[in-house]
Amino acid sequence: MGSIVIGIGDCKVSKDPADVLVTHALGSCIAIVIHDPVAKVAGLLHFMLPDSSLDAGKGGQRPFMFADTGIPLLFQNACALGAVKSRMIVAAAGGAQMLDPNGTFNIGQRNHLAMRKILWKAGVIVHKEDIGGTSSRTVRVEVGSGRVQLRTSGEPDQDIAANSPRNGVGNGLQHTHRR
Repeated sequence: MGSIVIGIGDCKVSKDPADVLVTHALGSCIAIVIHDPVAKVAGLLHFMLPDSSLDAGKGGQRPFMFADTGIPLLFQNACALGAVKSRMIVAAAGGAQMLDPNGTFNIGQRNHLAMRKILWKAGVIVHKEDIGGTSSRTVRVEVGSGRVQLRTSGEPDQDIAANSPRNGVGNGLQHTHRR
């Protein structure tokens, strides 16, 4: 099929090995990428805010805007295509300090904490993340291979997730937190 662009506050899953899921303009938002290497299913969520209780109406209308409603739906949608949670490779990027130089709102940090709490409660390991800093990011995942690439403003593309974990636990890649 080709590139499928995921907008801000949106999510897509695919089992077409030719698809590439991509999201742009990750500032304080966070992208969560999941890939099941056996089922060849991938998903990408681009959420904006940590908690839908900030705006219950929007939480119902646009659940992918929020970590607490979007993350469970990402996994449900992937499982509906045959993915199995225990096999999923998970990567995350974003959570930058954007347009808030004094850290008044700390949206990026709050998004990251909400994501980690939700995934921890669900028993999901984050295999690789690139979180924080002050630059926007673009993230893409190749559905067939699970290859995840990250582009940070002013830097070359880099792979941020391997296509399979070792022994069912992390894949040995480091977590990157930018200051």
